[in-house]
Amino acid sequence: MAVTTLEDKVYLNDIGTGFRGTFKEDDTAVDISAAVTKTIKFEKPDGTTMLKVGSFVTDGTDGLLEYKSIDNDLDTSGNWRIQGYVDLVTWKGHSEIVNFKVYDYLT
Repeated sequence: MAVTTLEDKVYLNDIGTGFRGTFKEDDTAVDISAAVTKTIKFEKPDGTTMLKVGSFVTDGTDGLLEYKSIDNDLDTSGNWRIQGYVDLVTWKGHSEIVNFKVYDYLT
């Protein structure tokens, strides 16, 4: 699952930042439309994690899963990690882990 954001950089306490990724196997998108569980896991710089419910960008047949940040999500500046997880009838598992940085802003 590759992660992209709507902004070039992610800043502390940003709301509405989109994290989108594609589940792939051998560089081909995997149909995740039958997913019972769609989770995006975030790991903060201090090692604590938070689980967020992902949603399909279209209908899931393209492998796309996304989450948009809400208040208090991006509460720590530094290096974060993100990973997708889906539970299908025939397969359940994780995407690759992707790193991103949350930057401070001027106070």
